[in-house]
Amino acid sequence: MLRQTWWKILCVLLLAYTFIWGFLGPVPAKPIVNESIRNLYFHVAMWFAMMIFLTISVVYAIRYLRNPTHVNDIYSVEYAKTGIVFGTLGIITGSEWAGYTWGAFWSNDPKQLGAMIAMLIYYAYLVFRNGIPDIDKRARLAAVYNIFAFAMLFPTIWILPRMVESLHPGGMGGNPAFKDLDSRMAMVWLVGAIPGWTLLGVWIATLRIRLALVAEKKLYNI
Repeated sequence: MLRQTWWKILCVLLLAYTFIWGFLGPVPAKPIVNESIRNLYFHVAMWFAMMIFLTISVVYAIRYLRNPTHVNDIYSVEYAKTGIVFGTLGIITGSEWAGYTWGAFWSNDPKQLGAMIAMLIYYAYLVFRNGIPDIDKRARLAAVYNIFAFAMLFPTIWILPRMVESLHPGGMGGNPAFKDLDSRMAMVWLVGAIPGWTLLGVWIATLRIRLALVAEKKLYNI
């Protein structure tokens, strides 16, 4: 039992560590961001987790195209859904952060627009899947779309926003909010937030995968 649950216990401990230090721990006095820099433990960590889950999803999409089994399709779609959830939370927490540092929750900043475009592409992925009744055809076309959606992440989130003026630290001319972070913040972020949120996402995805596999067994009377 412990072998199956140790990582879940670790997830709870890491997130507890992140929340406690995230809200109560000391942070450096930075211009512009001030106390809102605590959102680093949530907003940025969720984007890292999103990239991990969407990467896993596209790997299973490629595996499906090479070996078309429903298990590969289930893993692909459920990790994509988990990544979409974390990406949506990343936009929400980022918008909240922008409201306190940029003066507006949504200012059409290139980074905000790129992130929204990337998420809209993945929302369309879910709509696209649901619009195809044939199971095998749906899985095959969705796998191809998944690869396209993943490829679009890089220009929309990582490349184009860095080529234009942006208030975001990830854009050209962005404020230097994340330069020279306090070592204590780096410890909470790297050791607690990123692995904690990632493990939570894996936990969610594995539960949904198990439910989908049970539903498939009932569908095919296995």
